[in-house]
Amino acid sequence: MTNGQTQSTEPPYPAPTYAWYVVVILMLAYVFAYLDRFILTLMVEPIKRDLGISDTQMSLVLGLAFAIFYTLLGIPIGRLADRANRRTIVAVGIAVWSVMTAACGLAKNFGTLFLARVGVGVGEATLQPCASSLLSDYFPRGKRGLAYGVYAWGLGIGAGAAMILGGRVIETVSKGGTIILPVFGEMFPWQVVFLVIGAPGLVVAALMMTVAEPFRRDRIASTAGNDVSLRDVASYLAARWRTYGSHFLGLSVMTIIGNAYVFWLPSVFIRTHGWTVGEVSFWYGLILGLGGPIGVTLAGVIGDRLYKRGIKDGHMRAALYGTLILVPVAIAVPLIPNANLAMALMVLHSIGSGMPTAAGPTALMMIAPNQMRGAITAVYWFVISALGLGLGPLAVALTTDKVFGDPAAVGLALASVCAVAGVLVSWVLVYNLRHYRASVEETERMIAKPA
Repeated sequence: MTNGQTQSTEPPYPAPTYAWYVVVILMLAYVFAYLDRFILTLMVEPIKRDLGISDTQMSLVLGLAFAIFYTLLGIPIGRLADRANRRTIVAVGIAVWSVMTAACGLAKNFGTLFLARVGVGVGEATLQPCASSLLSDYFPRGKRGLAYGVYAWGLGIGAGAAMILGGRVIETVSKGGTIILPVFGEMFPWQVVFLVIGAPGLVVAALMMTVAEPFRRDRIASTAGNDVSLRDVASYLAARWRTYGSHFLGLSVMTIIGNAYVFWLPSVFIRTHGWTVGEVSFWYGLILGLGGPIGVTLAGVIGDRLYKRGIKDGHMRAALYGTLILVPVAIAVPLIPNANLAMALMVLHSIGSGMPTAAGPTALMMIAPNQMRGAITAVYWFVISALGLGLGPLAVALTTDKVFGDPAAVGLALASVCAVAGVLVSWVLVYNLRHYRASVEETERMIAKPA
């Protein structure tokens, strides 16, 4: 039985044209999610100055306000995605985070800015569990990699746009002055940015409501309807801890490298090579916006082709291949004395980091039963967000301060952290392959009607 119906009544997959329309809508949502999330990190100094808040308060806005609610709410929202209309959940989430992003631009003090960032985190917690589940029901198993890869364009485009836009705002702010807007009156440039990037999200939310809720597929035959509890999910993961544990850990360590770069590469170019904030943000943002989509698409194509050839661990192999590109480049870039060469190599870095970013969630969807797909996805994003955001930037800072004791050694600290993380992630992903293959085969046996 699947969705309470016999196998013979299961409808075909939606038309490819419509399925790709859904991918584009979800990708646009991802662009604005990452843009709304990331832009604040690039405007710390002008916000502190104009709102009169301290470093400690700013750190709470950057970290606690967003991360706690984004990660913790992800799990109950993931459970909701397994039971309720995913299209509506995402549409409401987009509207919430867009309004709250605009509210950041209207903040007058620490308290209102903190609450607005909480709202952004609450809204964005809806996207990943629902998007992964939706894509898995719109595309057959052998085509999900490319679909998720195109969806993941949103990360590179969003991060790149935030980097470029943030750099321009910082340059504008440094020149002083305010902007007069109708209705809102006199505003600082950084406040205008929040209003500008928050408003289009409401259009994306409306577009999301045009998406049809698809038939739920890949339900395991041993579980009936929606009767899966969180205890069932925990038991399912625990019984397969080698697969899920190595998957979560490996991709989390990879995320440590990515977050370490996002937070500290600009400082390397500013402190070591004498670049301005505007120069770093423009070129780094351009590379993220171009290299990221190449990497995630490449991962999707490789994973799908390997899977269709009968290589069951194809998507995890794509993640491993990307890691093998990423790690040596991540170590080398901060150590290269020529700034132009170092920035050029960031193209390879962006491609390499994009591959596991797309392949990891795709691989997860190949082994997660539909009844618990949203919850398992939420646990995955909880783990990689906690470790990646928590340890990546911190590890570089501690290495710079406590090991080398010199702010100018930030490049050496970044390379050191990437070297340690790179060895670990490579070993864990190689270990994962055998267990992951077994889990794919097990899942395909349990699915009532394999796709």
